[in-house]
Amino acid sequence: MHPILRRLDELATVLSERADTVALLALGSAGAQRARLDEHSGLDFLVVAQERAVWRLLDRTDWLEAPCPVLWSYAHERNGRTALYADGILAAYRIVTARELAHLPFSGARVVWRRADAPPGLTQSEVLPPRTPYDSPEFHVGEALTLLWSGLHRELRGERLAASRLIQVRAVDRVVSLARLGSGEPLYRDLFDPSRRVERAHPPQVLPLATMVPGYAHNAAAATAVLDWLAPRHPLPAAMVAILRELIDRASRSGDSR
Repeated sequence: MHPILRRLDELATVLSERADTVALLALGSAGAQRARLDEHSGLDFLVVAQERAVWRLLDRTDWLEAPCPVLWSYAHERNGRTALYADGILAAYRIVTARELAHLPFSGARVVWRRADAPPGLTQSEVLPPRTPYDSPEFHVGEALTLLWSGLHRELRGERLAASRLIQVRAVDRVVSLARLGSGEPLYRDLFDPSRRVERAHPPQVLPLATMVPGYAHNAAAATAVLDWLAPRHPLPAAMVAILRELIDRASRSGDSR
């Protein structure tokens, strides 16, 4: 058994012996899509508890440490913590009530354990991650070009970190969205992070991410790579392309002089 699944079973045993817990739900690669589990997987889970027990379970972590000692932990949100087990498993979890669970955005949950009288529908969230109202090639191309324009101007202003985030993260996100539209839905698509498993769905000869994300000091090269990828695949406004090429040239010369 994979160590992540074993740890979930151990936690389920501990939680099932308490009167104030309702269910244990696994998320991520330990959830409904367990074929994703590998040596690099972390442990994500939700503990559904009675309302009076939420803060007790957050404050007293004896239940969490029963299977294995915890070396380090911190609160990453009001009712959630991240913890590093002594055996190297990194766990992120939330403690919620059944009422709160319905309004928590998640997908792909799997019931590891539930009390016999637990309410139905524990694996179904009423809230999905927000999606752009426009999911069309025109929208993603337009956004990519706009982000390149803004990023190159920030590069020329000397705001290199801000520029890299616009060009090498947000504009590339739009490229990934375009690649997704062109090839259909990838296996195990992550609703919360489109970049997950993109390399598996789109090999380098199709989506050259290494040239689109070359690093902090190479924003002009990154913008060139994004523009060169877009140009043969989508109709681009000639005026905007000309402006971007000029900005890239200026950024390249400015970078060389630094």
